[in-house]
Amino acid sequence: MQQPSIIVNNLSVQLQQQQLLRGLSFTLMMGQHLAITGLSCSGKTVLAKALAGKIFHKGDVAFNIAKPQIVFVEQHYHFKNLSNTSDFYYQQRYNSFESNDASTVIDELLTVNSNETAINDLLNQLQLHHRKNSPLLQLSSGEHKRFQIIKAFLQPADIMVIDSPFIGLDVNSRSALHVLINKKAAEGTVMILVTDAHQLPDCITHIAFLQGGRLEVFEEKKMFLSKHLVRLNKKEDVDFHMPFEKTVDRFAVAVKMEDVRVAYQQKTIIENINWQVNRGDKWLLKGENGAGKSTLLSLVTGDHPQAYANKIVLFDRKRGTGESIWDIKRKIGYVSPELHWYFDTNITCYNTIASGFFDTIGLYKKLNVEQQALVQQWLDFLRISSHVQHKPLATISTSQQRLTLLARALVKNPPLLVLDEPCQGLDEEQTNQFVNLVDVLCSGLNKTLIYVSHYAHEIPVCITSVLELKKGAYDIKTIDKKTKAA
Repeated sequence: MQQPSIIVNNLSVQLQQQQLLRGLSFTLMMGQHLAITGLSCSGKTVLAKALAGKIFHKGDVAFNIAKPQIVFVEQHYHFKNLSNTSDFYYQQRYNSFESNDASTVIDELLTVNSNETAINDLLNQLQLHHRKNSPLLQLSSGEHKRFQIIKAFLQPADIMVIDSPFIGLDVNSRSALHVLINKKAAEGTVMILVTDAHQLPDCITHIAFLQGGRLEVFEEKKMFLSKHLVRLNKKEDVDFHMPFEKTVDRFAVAVKMEDVRVAYQQKTIIENINWQVNRGDKWLLKGENGAGKSTLLSLVTGDHPQAYANKIVLFDRKRGTGESIWDIKRKIGYVSPELHWYFDTNITCYNTIASGFFDTIGLYKKLNVEQQALVQQWLDFLRISSHVQHKPLATISTSQQRLTLLARALVKNPPLLVLDEPCQGLDEEQTNQFVNLVDVLCSGLNKTLIYVSHYAHEIPVCITSVLELKKGAYDIKTIDKKTKAA
Protein backbone atom coordinates (compact mmCIF):
# COMPACT_ATOMS: atom_id res chain seq x y z
CA MET A 1 0.00 0.00 0.00
CA GLN A 2 1.36 3.42 -0.99
CA GLN A 3 2.45 5.55 1.98
CA PRO A 4 1.88 9.32 2.39
CA SER A 5 4.85 11.60 1.86
CA ILE A 6 3.31 14.91 2.95
CA ILE A 7 -0.06 15.42 4.63
CA VAL A 8 -1.45 18.96 4.74
CA ASN A 9 -4.49 19.45 6.98
CA ASN A 10 -6.50 22.68 7.31
CA LEU A 11 -3.49 24.89 6.55
CA SER A 12 -4.16 28.63 6.98
CA VAL A 13 -1.89 31.68 6.92
CA GLN A 14 -2.74 35.18 8.08
CA LEU A 15 -0.39 38.14 7.76
CA GLN A 16 -1.13 41.66 8.98
CA GLN A 17 -4.82 40.85 9.40
CA GLN A 18 -5.04 39.58 5.82
CA GLN A 19 -6.02 35.96 5.23
CA LEU A 20 -3.57 34.59 2.65
CA LEU A 21 -4.41 30.87 2.81
CA ARG A 22 -7.71 29.38 3.92
CA GLY A 23 -8.02 25.81 5.17
CA LEU A 24 -5.94 23.91 2.60
CA SER A 25 -5.87 20.11 2.87
CA PHE A 26 -4.25 17.53 0.59
CA THR A 27 -2.00 14.46 0.69
CA LEU A 28 1.04 13.80 -1.48
CA MET A 29 2.00 10.14 -1.60
CA MET A 30 5.49 8.62 -1.78
CA GLY A 31 6.97 9.04 -5.26
CA GLN A 32 4.65 11.92 -6.13
CA HIS A 33 5.82 15.46 -6.93
CA LEU A 34 3.81 18.68 -6.85
CA ALA A 35 3.42 21.83 -8.94
CA ILE A 36 1.68 24.78 -7.26
CA THR A 37 -0.02 27.05 -9.75
CA GLY A 38 -2.80 29.64 -9.93
CA LEU A 39 -3.52 33.26 -10.77
CA SER A 40 -1.84 36.29 -9.23
CA CYS A 41 -2.30 36.79 -5.47
CA SER A 42 -3.72 33.28 -5.07
CA GLY A 43 -1.19 32.31 -2.38
CA LYS A 44 1.28 30.17 -4.34
CA THR A 45 4.46 31.54 -2.74
CA VAL A 46 2.80 31.58 0.67
CA LEU A 47 1.96 27.87 0.37
CA ALA A 48 5.52 27.10 -0.74
CA LYS A 49 6.93 28.93 2.28
CA ALA A 50 4.51 27.17 4.62
CA LEU A 51 5.50 23.74 3.28
CA ALA A 52 9.16 24.69 3.68
CA GLY A 53 8.61 25.90 7.24
CA LYS A 54 9.52 29.49 6.35
CA ILE A 55 6.31 31.16 7.50
CA PHE A 56 4.04 30.83 10.53
CA HIS A 57 0.82 28.96 9.82
CA LYS A 58 -2.13 27.30 11.49
CA GLY A 59 -3.08 23.72 10.73
CA ASP A 60 -0.74 20.78 10.20
CA VAL A 61 2.00 19.89 7.72
CA ALA A 62 3.17 16.33 8.45
CA PHE A 63 6.01 14.45 6.74
CA ASN A 64 6.72 10.75 6.49
CA ILE A 65 10.10 11.25 8.18
CA ALA A 66 10.95 13.23 11.30
CA LYS A 67 12.80 16.51 10.72
CA PRO A 68 13.22 16.19 6.94
CA GLN A 69 15.94 18.22 5.22
CA ILE A 70 14.04 20.87 3.26
CA VAL A 71 15.78 23.16 0.76
CA PHE A 72 13.78 26.26 -0.17
CA VAL A 73 14.67 28.38 -3.22
CA GLU A 74 13.14 31.86 -3.35
CA GLN A 75 12.31 33.74 -6.54
CA HIS A 76 15.35 35.96 -6.14
CA TYR A 77 18.66 35.30 -4.40
CA HIS A 78 19.38 37.72 -1.57
CA PHE A 79 23.03 38.02 -0.64
CA LYS A 80 25.32 40.29 1.36
CA ASN A 81 28.60 41.73 0.19
CA LEU A 82 31.91 41.19 1.97
CA SER A 83 31.18 44.23 4.13
CA ASN A 84 28.12 42.32 5.43
CA THR A 85 25.58 44.71 3.94
CA SER A 86 22.87 44.16 1.35
CA ASP A 87 22.24 47.81 0.52
CA PHE A 88 22.64 47.45 -3.24
CA TYR A 89 21.44 49.75 -6.04
CA TYR A 90 20.58 48.58 -9.52
CA GLN A 91 23.35 50.47 -11.38
CA GLN A 92 25.94 48.97 -9.02
CA ARG A 93 26.48 45.94 -11.24
CA TYR A 94 28.00 48.16 -13.95
CA ASN A 95 30.54 49.81 -11.63
CA SER A 96 33.33 47.26 -11.78
CA PHE A 97 35.31 48.78 -8.91
CA GLU A 98 32.47 47.91 -6.51
CA SER A 99 32.41 44.22 -7.45
CA ASN A 100 35.53 43.64 -5.32
CA ASP A 101 33.25 43.82 -2.28
CA ALA A 102 31.07 40.93 -3.48
CA SER A 103 31.58 37.18 -3.03
CA THR A 104 32.31 35.16 -6.13
CA VAL A 105 30.18 32.31 -7.45
CA ILE A 106 32.65 29.64 -6.31
CA ASP A 107 33.12 31.22 -2.86
CA GLU A 108 29.39 31.16 -2.24
CA LEU A 109 28.91 27.61 -3.53
CA LEU A 110 31.72 26.32 -1.31
CA THR A 111 29.75 27.49 1.74
CA VAL A 112 27.22 24.68 1.15
CA ASN A 113 29.39 21.97 -0.44
CA SER A 114 33.17 21.52 -0.45
CA ASN A 115 33.11 19.02 -3.34
CA GLU A 116 34.49 21.02 -6.26
CA THR A 117 33.86 18.13 -8.66
CA ALA A 118 30.13 18.27 -7.89
CA ILE A 119 30.21 22.07 -8.17
CA ASN A 120 31.94 22.00 -11.55
CA ASP A 121 29.52 19.35 -12.81
CA LEU A 122 26.48 21.51 -12.03
CA LEU A 123 28.16 24.66 -13.32
CA ASN A 124 28.74 22.86 -16.62
CA GLN A 125 25.22 21.44 -16.81
CA LEU A 126 23.67 24.88 -16.37
CA GLN A 127 26.30 26.57 -18.54
CA LEU A 128 27.66 28.80 -15.78
CA HIS A 129 31.21 27.48 -15.49
CA HIS A 130 32.61 30.53 -17.28
CA ARG A 131 31.24 32.64 -14.40
CA LYS A 132 32.79 30.48 -11.67
CA ASN A 133 35.11 33.24 -10.42
CA SER A 134 32.78 36.17 -11.15
CA PRO A 135 31.43 38.38 -8.35
CA LEU A 136 27.74 37.72 -7.64
CA LEU A 137 27.08 41.39 -8.22
CA GLN A 138 28.00 41.07 -11.90
CA LEU A 139 25.65 38.19 -12.76
CA SER A 140 22.70 38.81 -15.04
CA SER A 141 19.18 37.97 -13.84
CA GLY A 142 19.22 34.63 -15.69
CA GLU A 143 22.67 33.81 -14.35
CA HIS A 144 21.50 34.61 -10.82
CA LYS A 145 18.64 32.15 -11.21
CA ARG A 146 20.97 29.42 -12.46
CA PHE A 147 23.34 30.14 -9.55
CA GLN A 148 20.41 29.81 -7.12
CA ILE A 149 19.47 26.44 -8.57
CA ILE A 150 23.05 25.15 -8.46
CA LYS A 151 23.45 26.18 -4.82
CA ALA A 152 20.21 24.40 -3.93
CA PHE A 153 21.13 21.21 -5.79
CA LEU A 154 24.48 21.04 -3.98
CA GLN A 155 22.68 20.61 -0.65
CA PRO A 156 21.26 17.34 0.69
CA ALA A 157 17.47 17.44 0.52
CA ASP A 158 14.56 15.16 1.33
CA ILE A 159 12.23 17.86 0.01
CA MET A 160 13.09 20.67 -2.39
CA VAL A 161 10.69 23.61 -2.74
CA ILE A 162 11.50 25.98 -5.63
CA ASP A 163 9.59 29.21 -6.24
CA SER A 164 9.52 30.06 -9.97
CA PRO A 165 12.46 27.88 -11.07
CA PHE A 166 12.23 28.81 -14.77
CA ILE A 167 11.73 32.55 -14.47
CA GLY A 168 14.24 34.56 -16.51
CA LEU A 169 15.92 31.48 -18.01
CA ASP A 170 16.65 31.12 -21.72
CA VAL A 171 15.45 28.09 -23.70
CA ASN A 172 18.61 26.00 -23.22
CA SER A 173 18.77 26.71 -19.50
CA ARG A 174 15.11 25.74 -19.03
CA SER A 175 15.72 22.47 -20.85
CA ALA A 176 18.80 21.70 -18.71
CA LEU A 177 16.88 22.50 -15.53
CA HIS A 178 14.07 20.10 -16.52
CA VAL A 179 16.69 17.35 -16.73
CA LEU A 180 18.15 18.21 -13.31
CA ILE A 181 14.75 18.35 -11.62
CA ASN A 182 13.70 15.01 -13.08
CA LYS A 183 16.99 13.46 -11.98
CA LYS A 184 16.64 14.82 -8.45
CA ALA A 185 13.11 13.41 -8.24
CA ALA A 186 14.31 10.00 -9.47
CA GLU A 187 16.91 10.02 -6.69
CA GLY A 188 14.16 10.27 -4.08
CA THR A 189 13.87 13.98 -3.34
CA VAL A 190 10.28 15.26 -3.22
CA MET A 191 10.06 18.13 -5.70
CA ILE A 192 7.58 20.97 -5.09
CA LEU A 193 7.61 23.76 -7.69
CA VAL A 194 5.74 27.04 -7.90
CA THR A 195 5.30 27.37 -11.65
CA ASP A 196 2.71 27.83 -14.37
CA ALA A 197 1.02 24.99 -16.21
CA HIS A 198 3.23 25.51 -19.28
CA GLN A 199 6.44 24.65 -17.40
CA LEU A 200 5.93 21.21 -15.86
CA PRO A 201 8.87 18.77 -15.71
CA ASP A 202 8.02 15.14 -16.45
CA CYS A 203 8.45 14.16 -12.81
CA ILE A 204 5.51 16.31 -11.67
CA THR A 205 2.57 14.05 -10.88
CA HIS A 206 0.08 16.40 -9.20
CA ILE A 207 -1.15 19.97 -9.50
CA ALA A 208 -2.40 22.23 -6.71
CA PHE A 209 -4.33 25.10 -8.28
CA LEU A 210 -4.98 28.01 -5.90
CA GLN A 211 -7.47 30.80 -6.19
CA GLY A 212 -8.05 33.51 -3.61
CA GLY A 213 -6.06 31.64 -0.99
CA ARG A 214 -8.11 28.47 -1.37
CA LEU A 215 -7.21 25.13 -2.90
CA GLU A 216 -9.48 25.15 -5.94
CA VAL A 217 -8.10 21.95 -7.51
CA PHE A 218 -5.77 19.16 -6.38
CA GLU A 219 -5.47 16.36 -8.90
CA GLU A 220 -3.17 14.36 -11.13
CA LYS A 221 -1.25 16.35 -13.74
CA LYS A 222 -2.72 14.57 -16.75
CA MET A 223 -6.28 15.11 -15.56
CA PHE A 224 -5.63 18.75 -14.66
CA LEU A 225 -4.11 19.58 -18.04
CA SER A 226 -6.90 17.91 -19.97
CA LYS A 227 -9.56 19.83 -18.04
CA HIS A 228 -7.99 23.20 -17.32
CA LEU A 229 -5.24 24.01 -19.83
CA VAL A 230 -7.74 25.18 -22.46
CA ARG A 231 -9.02 27.76 -19.99
CA LEU A 232 -5.48 28.81 -19.02
CA ASN A 233 -4.54 29.27 -22.69
CA LYS A 234 -7.64 31.25 -23.55
CA LYS A 235 -6.86 34.81 -24.62
CA GLU A 236 -9.51 37.43 -24.20
CA ASP A 237 -9.71 40.69 -26.10
CA VAL A 238 -9.22 43.62 -23.77
CA ASP A 239 -10.84 46.98 -24.37
CA PHE A 240 -8.12 49.54 -23.65
CA HIS A 241 -8.98 53.07 -22.56
CA MET A 242 -5.46 54.26 -21.88
CA PRO A 243 -4.69 57.15 -19.55
CA PHE A 244 -2.78 59.08 -22.23
CA GLU A 245 -3.04 60.05 -25.88
CA LYS A 246 -0.72 60.13 -28.88
CA THR A 247 2.06 62.73 -28.71
CA VAL A 248 4.48 64.21 -31.26
CA ASP A 249 7.99 62.83 -30.74
CA ARG A 250 10.59 65.37 -31.88
CA PHE A 251 13.50 63.10 -32.78
CA ALA A 252 14.45 60.94 -35.76
CA VAL A 253 16.88 58.49 -34.14
CA ALA A 254 16.18 57.09 -30.68
CA VAL A 255 19.39 55.05 -30.40
CA LYS A 256 22.49 54.82 -32.55
CA MET A 257 25.59 52.81 -31.59
CA GLU A 258 28.86 52.66 -33.53
CA ASP A 259 31.41 49.95 -32.71
CA VAL A 260 30.24 49.90 -29.10
CA ARG A 261 32.33 47.90 -26.63
CA VAL A 262 31.93 47.21 -22.91
CA ALA A 263 34.58 45.38 -20.91
CA TYR A 264 35.46 44.86 -17.26
CA GLN A 265 39.21 44.48 -16.78
CA GLN A 266 40.10 41.55 -19.07
CA LYS A 267 36.53 40.39 -19.72
CA THR A 268 34.69 41.73 -22.77
CA ILE A 269 30.88 41.73 -22.45
CA ILE A 270 29.90 43.20 -25.83
CA GLU A 271 31.96 44.60 -28.69
CA ASN A 272 31.66 46.02 -32.20
CA ILE A 273 27.92 46.62 -31.84
CA ASN A 274 26.48 48.76 -34.64
CA TRP A 275 22.78 49.33 -34.11
CA GLN A 276 20.25 52.01 -34.94
CA VAL A 277 16.73 52.37 -33.55
CA ASN A 278 14.68 54.95 -35.43
CA ARG A 279 11.59 56.67 -34.12
CA GLY A 280 8.66 54.25 -34.27
CA ASP A 281 10.81 51.10 -34.57
CA LYS A 282 9.83 48.01 -32.58
CA TRP A 283 12.83 45.85 -31.66
CA LEU A 284 13.19 42.53 -29.90
CA LEU A 285 16.53 42.17 -28.12
CA LYS A 286 17.35 38.52 -27.57
CA GLY A 287 20.20 36.23 -26.56
CA GLU A 288 21.12 33.63 -23.97
CA ASN A 289 21.47 34.48 -20.29
CA GLY A 290 24.66 36.49 -19.84
CA ALA A 291 24.94 37.47 -23.51
CA GLY A 292 25.00 41.17 -22.58
CA LYS A 293 21.38 42.26 -23.14
CA SER A 294 21.02 44.17 -19.87
CA THR A 295 24.46 45.72 -20.34
CA LEU A 296 23.46 46.97 -23.79
CA LEU A 297 20.23 48.41 -22.40
CA SER A 298 22.09 50.15 -19.57
CA LEU A 299 23.93 52.17 -22.24
CA VAL A 300 20.57 53.31 -23.58
CA THR A 301 19.02 54.18 -20.21
CA GLY A 302 22.07 56.16 -19.05
CA ASP A 303 22.96 53.81 -16.20
CA HIS A 304 26.31 52.55 -17.49
CA PRO A 305 29.44 54.68 -16.96
CA GLN A 306 31.10 53.26 -20.09
CA ALA A 307 28.48 54.99 -22.26
CA TYR A 308 30.77 58.02 -22.31
CA ALA A 309 33.64 55.97 -23.74
CA ASN A 310 31.55 54.88 -26.73
CA LYS A 311 29.97 56.47 -29.78
CA ILE A 312 26.31 56.54 -28.77
CA VAL A 313 23.54 58.85 -29.97
CA LEU A 314 20.30 59.06 -27.97
CA PHE A 315 17.35 61.06 -29.27
CA ASP A 316 19.47 62.72 -31.99
CA ARG A 317 22.12 63.85 -29.50
CA LYS A 318 25.58 62.34 -28.95
CA ARG A 319 26.22 61.14 -25.42
CA GLY A 320 28.55 63.37 -23.48
CA THR A 321 27.68 66.64 -25.25
CA GLY A 322 26.11 68.35 -22.26
CA GLU A 323 22.89 66.40 -21.70
CA SER A 324 22.18 65.12 -18.19
CA ILE A 325 21.12 61.61 -17.26
CA TRP A 326 17.72 63.09 -16.40
CA ASP A 327 17.36 64.51 -19.93
CA ILE A 328 17.76 60.93 -21.20
CA LYS A 329 15.56 59.21 -18.64
CA ARG A 330 12.75 61.70 -19.18
CA LYS A 331 12.15 60.17 -22.63
CA ILE A 332 12.38 56.51 -21.56
CA GLY A 333 9.93 54.22 -19.79
CA TYR A 334 12.05 51.44 -18.33
CA VAL A 335 11.48 48.26 -16.36
CA SER A 336 13.76 45.28 -15.70
CA PRO A 337 14.28 42.45 -13.20
CA GLU A 338 17.28 44.31 -11.76
CA LEU A 339 15.25 47.47 -11.19
CA HIS A 340 12.67 45.35 -9.40
CA TRP A 341 15.25 43.62 -7.19
CA TYR A 342 16.96 46.79 -6.06
CA PHE A 343 13.93 49.04 -5.82
CA ASP A 344 13.15 50.35 -2.33
CA THR A 345 10.28 48.08 -1.24
CA ASN A 346 9.39 50.36 1.67
CA ILE A 347 7.80 52.77 -0.82
CA THR A 348 4.04 52.51 -1.34
CA CYS A 349 2.56 51.39 -4.66
CA TYR A 350 1.12 54.87 -5.23
CA ASN A 351 4.44 56.64 -4.64
CA THR A 352 6.29 54.06 -6.74
CA ILE A 353 4.13 54.85 -9.77
CA ALA A 354 4.35 58.58 -9.07
CA SER A 355 8.16 58.40 -8.95
CA GLY A 356 8.06 57.58 -12.66
CA PHE A 357 7.33 61.24 -13.42
CA PHE A 358 10.75 62.16 -11.98
CA ASP A 359 12.75 58.94 -12.67
CA THR A 360 13.66 58.63 -9.01
CA ILE A 361 13.44 55.73 -6.59
CA GLY A 362 11.21 57.47 -4.11
CA LEU A 363 8.84 60.43 -4.36
CA TYR A 364 10.53 63.69 -3.39
CA LYS A 365 8.31 66.20 -5.19
CA LYS A 366 4.66 67.07 -4.77
CA LEU A 367 2.38 65.90 -7.59
CA ASN A 368 0.15 68.35 -9.40
CA VAL A 369 -3.54 67.59 -9.91
CA GLU A 370 -3.00 66.14 -13.40
CA GLN A 371 -0.22 63.84 -12.18
CA GLN A 372 -2.34 62.62 -9.27
CA ALA A 373 -5.14 61.77 -11.69
CA LEU A 374 -2.76 59.86 -14.00
CA VAL A 375 -1.40 57.75 -11.13
CA GLN A 376 -4.95 56.84 -10.11
CA GLN A 377 -5.90 56.01 -13.70
CA TRP A 378 -2.95 53.64 -14.06
CA LEU A 379 -3.79 51.99 -10.75
CA ASP A 380 -7.31 51.40 -12.05
CA PHE A 381 -6.19 50.40 -15.54
CA LEU A 382 -3.78 47.72 -14.31
CA ARG A 383 -6.33 46.56 -11.72
CA ILE A 384 -4.17 47.31 -8.71
CA SER A 385 -6.89 47.34 -6.08
CA SER A 386 -7.51 50.36 -3.90
CA HIS A 387 -6.70 48.55 -0.63
CA VAL A 388 -3.18 47.84 -1.96
CA GLN A 389 -2.13 51.20 -3.42
CA HIS A 390 -1.01 52.74 -0.12
CA LYS A 391 0.80 49.64 1.12
CA PRO A 392 4.60 49.27 0.87
CA LEU A 393 5.78 47.13 -2.04
CA ALA A 394 7.29 44.63 0.41
CA THR A 395 3.83 43.72 1.72
CA ILE A 396 2.17 42.86 -1.61
CA SER A 397 2.57 39.97 -4.04
CA THR A 398 5.39 39.80 -6.58
CA SER A 399 2.98 40.19 -9.50
CA GLN A 400 1.45 43.32 -7.94
CA GLN A 401 4.95 44.73 -7.47
CA ARG A 402 5.73 44.07 -11.13
CA LEU A 403 2.50 45.72 -12.30
CA THR A 404 3.31 48.72 -10.11
CA LEU A 405 6.74 49.09 -11.71
CA LEU A 406 5.21 48.70 -15.18
CA ALA A 407 2.83 51.54 -14.37
CA ARG A 408 5.85 53.57 -13.18
CA ALA A 409 7.46 53.07 -16.59
CA LEU A 410 4.34 54.18 -18.47
CA VAL A 411 2.91 56.98 -16.32
CA LYS A 412 4.86 59.84 -17.94
CA ASN A 413 3.89 58.77 -21.48
CA PRO A 414 7.49 58.28 -22.72
CA PRO A 415 8.34 58.11 -26.44
CA LEU A 416 10.71 55.14 -25.95
CA LEU A 417 9.77 51.99 -24.02
CA VAL A 418 12.66 49.79 -22.83
CA LEU A 419 10.98 46.68 -21.42
CA ASP A 420 13.43 44.05 -20.15
CA GLU A 421 11.48 40.86 -19.36
CA PRO A 422 8.43 42.91 -18.32
CA CYS A 423 6.17 39.88 -17.80
CA GLN A 424 8.39 38.22 -15.21
CA GLY A 425 6.24 37.37 -12.19
CA LEU A 426 2.91 37.95 -13.95
CA ASP A 427 0.34 35.19 -14.31
CA GLU A 428 -1.02 34.10 -17.71
CA GLU A 429 -3.95 36.50 -17.66
CA GLN A 430 -1.82 39.48 -16.65
CA THR A 431 0.82 38.58 -19.25
CA ASN A 432 -1.79 38.41 -21.99
CA GLN A 433 -3.21 41.78 -20.93
CA PHE A 434 0.17 43.47 -20.80
CA VAL A 435 1.39 42.12 -24.16
CA ASN A 436 -1.85 43.36 -25.73
CA LEU A 437 -1.26 46.74 -24.07
CA VAL A 438 2.24 46.97 -25.57
CA ASP A 439 0.80 46.24 -29.02
CA VAL A 440 -1.79 48.99 -28.61
CA LEU A 441 0.78 51.48 -27.34
CA CYS A 442 3.27 50.77 -30.10
CA SER A 443 0.89 50.36 -33.01
CA GLY A 444 -1.84 52.82 -32.07
CA LEU A 445 0.35 55.51 -30.49
CA ASN A 446 3.51 54.71 -32.49
CA LYS A 447 5.77 54.29 -29.49
CA THR A 448 9.37 53.25 -30.09
CA LEU A 449 10.07 49.89 -28.43
CA ILE A 450 13.03 47.80 -27.27
CA TYR A 451 11.70 44.56 -25.77
CA VAL A 452 13.38 41.57 -24.11
CA SER A 453 11.83 38.16 -23.42
CA HIS A 454 12.88 34.51 -23.46
CA TYR A 455 9.31 33.31 -24.08
CA ALA A 456 7.66 33.37 -27.51
CA HIS A 457 4.14 33.89 -26.10
CA GLU A 458 5.31 37.10 -24.35
CA ILE A 459 6.54 38.80 -27.53
CA PRO A 460 4.18 41.48 -28.91
CA VAL A 461 2.88 41.16 -32.46
CA CYS A 462 4.13 44.67 -33.26
CA ILE A 463 7.81 43.59 -33.21
CA THR A 464 9.40 44.19 -36.62
CA SER A 465 13.16 43.78 -36.02
CA VAL A 466 15.42 41.55 -33.94
CA LEU A 467 18.90 42.15 -32.50
CA GLU A 468 20.36 38.88 -31.21
CA LEU A 469 23.53 38.83 -29.11
CA LYS A 470 25.64 35.70 -29.57
CA LYS A 471 28.77 35.24 -27.42
CA GLY A 472 30.80 38.15 -28.68
CA ALA A 473 28.90 38.59 -31.94
CA TYR A 474 25.44 39.75 -32.96
CA ASP A 475 22.87 39.33 -35.68
CA ILE A 476 20.19 41.72 -36.96
CA LYS A 477 17.15 40.66 -38.92
CA THR A 478 13.77 41.99 -40.00
CA ILE A 479 10.62 40.02 -39.26
CA ASP A 480 8.47 39.15 -42.26
CA LYS A 481 4.94 39.89 -41.08
CA LYS A 482 3.41 37.44 -43.56
CA THR A 483 5.69 34.64 -42.35
CA LYS A 484 4.99 35.56 -38.72
CA ALA A 485 1.25 35.49 -39.27
CA ALA A 486 1.47 32.07 -40.87
